[in-house]
Amino acid sequence: MSASRTFRVPALRDRATRMTVAILLIAVCGAVLGISRQSPTPAVGPAPAPAPGSNGAQATPADADALLLRTMHEISANRLGPALTEIDRVIETYPNFRLAHLIKGDLLLARARPLSTIGNAPGAPADRLEELREEARARLARTREPRPVDLVPRSVVQLHPGQRNVFVVDTAKSTLYVFENRGGGLRYVADYYITIGRNGTDKFREGDKKTPLGIYHVTGNIPREKLSATYGRASELYGAGALPISYPNEWDRRQGRAGYGIWLHGVPFDTYSRPPRASDGCVALSNEDFDAVARLAQVGVTPVIIASGVEWAGAREARAPREALTRSLEEWRRDWESRDTARYLAHYAPAFSTGQMGLAQWSDQKRRVNAGKSWIRLKLDEVSIFLYPGRDDLAEVTFHQDYASSNLANQMRKRQYWIRDGGVWRILHEGAA
Repeated sequence: MSASRTFRVPALRDRATRMTVAILLIAVCGAVLGISRQSPTPAVGPAPAPAPGSNGAQATPADADALLLRTMHEISANRLGPALTEIDRVIETYPNFRLAHLIKGDLLLARARPLSTIGNAPGAPADRLEELREEARARLARTREPRPVDLVPRSVVQLHPGQRNVFVVDTAKSTLYVFENRGGGLRYVADYYITIGRNGTDKFREGDKKTPLGIYHVTGNIPREKLSATYGRASELYGAGALPISYPNEWDRRQGRAGYGIWLHGVPFDTYSRPPRASDGCVALSNEDFDAVARLAQVGVTPVIIASGVEWAGAREARAPREALTRSLEEWRRDWESRDTARYLAHYAPAFSTGQMGLAQWSDQKRRVNAGKSWIRLKLDEVSIFLYPGRDDLAEVTFHQDYASSNLANQMRKRQYWIRDGGVWRILHEGAA
């Protein structure tokens, strides 16, 4: 049903009209949401911190979506009084939640005048109302998504033991998922509503106001006080703090992507949350949610996967790419250690490059270096493996390399990009991580 159609509400007792408010508030979210009295428990993840303004209540940031959904359920059951009670609970806990105020205003207006859509207040800025409608759609769609308690993101093939968590951002669903590393396996922890760039995804250049897609890592943790000292009043945009990430990564630079300063960050303190597309390219969370995420972040360690639609897999299905890639990595290590340079170089793709060198120059260098050695020992540990979002033929592999030979020894953190060609994984890029 179109959300732009005008409905009249002459009397809530009239059976033909008493569902009007419910239709108005729910139609904007689309029939695909399937909101009904039998809707399942909202799929929103918990977070431990109580929200400011809750007077000590144990509500969590996730309760905003849960309470909003309960409001919609009361509306769909024609219970406007309880609906007002529920939306008041949201506002009491989150006084800066503008979407909640908008819905409450519609509920009050519905008693006295016709409504045509969410945000029926006369004179309100049309663009701001549309942003709030988009937030309503995104938040209610999130509540319909089941928690991935028995699934893992296909992109996360393997974490190394020191990586306690991974953050997985689904830009299409306005959601950041947190997974915990449990002995090499992943366990779902929580999920949070997020905002991305106002021009969408697939960042290519500085200033395009798009959010990048790819595999990144947290590179810093900037608390509110440091933001304020560095950026002055401009820091208010970032709210509680910021987690810079490693955009552009090696793959981005290879693709000619540019720009900088992509962060996970909070929101201004006079705002509970922002519309789904409202940032300059960063990923923004409510301040309460940002605090919960920031407590889990390890600078230089925590991966951040940003995808336009997360692909999920069962634990058994996820083992297949891990086995193939770890086998290829071990064969590369063994062939380098053997000093059989031809076999070692066969692991590199024709399009390989590192720095200013292509495959031909790399091969010449390796032949000269290996010819001067009588033995090589190579140990790899702290291996992490990720499939690039949206692809099953491109992988990022990062590890600690302990190299020793008859005339040289060194240790480094190394990153490789592997591409699968004709069923065979080969190295496309290699360099320091």
